Amino acid sequence: MRQLTATGQTVEEAVQSALRQLNITEDQAKVEVIEEGKKGIFGLFGSKRAIVKVSKDEDPIEKLQKYLESIISEFNLDVKITIKVDQNVVTFQLAGEKIALLIGKRGQTLNAIQYLSQLAMHQYADKYYTVVVDAEGYRERRKETLTSLAERLAERASRTNKEVKIEPMPSYERKVIHTALQQNKTVETDSQGTEPNRYVVIKPK
Repeated sequence: MRQLTATGQTVEEAVQSALRQLNITEDQAKVEVIEEGKKGIFGLFGSKRAIVKVSKDEDPIEKLQKYLESIISEFNLDVKITIKVDQNVVTFQLAGEKIALLIGKRGQTLNAIQYLSQLAMHQYADKYYTVVVDAEGYRERRKETLTSLAERLAERASRTNKEVKIEPMPSYERKVIHTALQQNKTVETDSQGTEPNRYVVIKPK
């Protein structure tokens, strides 16, 4: 966190001086008033300058990137991280050699990293963000796989007239299943169980 102490005739003047030196705006700053300052007699005798300490609040997304880098460092991998922010959705795209180690079987390692990152973001930010951690387009490929699986199991549920349970998966993967079958007129879907073992049930209508 960058910080400095600045002075001025008034608190506002001292704050503006600090903001210029830090090259930040007021909404990015944390201000601590050390001395209010006073004009003195006739504005001359006994006057005291205002003193403030101004620090730059670190961006929660930057803090999360550092946290993510610390997790990845445990794998001893050389990974490049790119960030995309779309309203309140923050996507971290990971790329590098041996990226499969970060994905894990059926994305379990990647899902765990994403889960930890989401928890960390709750601590860093004062507003809600959805955090997505992806690795070389794995999420999109997984979405296609889940959509295909949903359609195949829906056909089985409809043909056998029996419920089909899908293995437990994270909420955003369950959402892919629900969305894929939303317009299907022969089945309906429901999430059952408790986290982290919540799963989707496909029921014939």
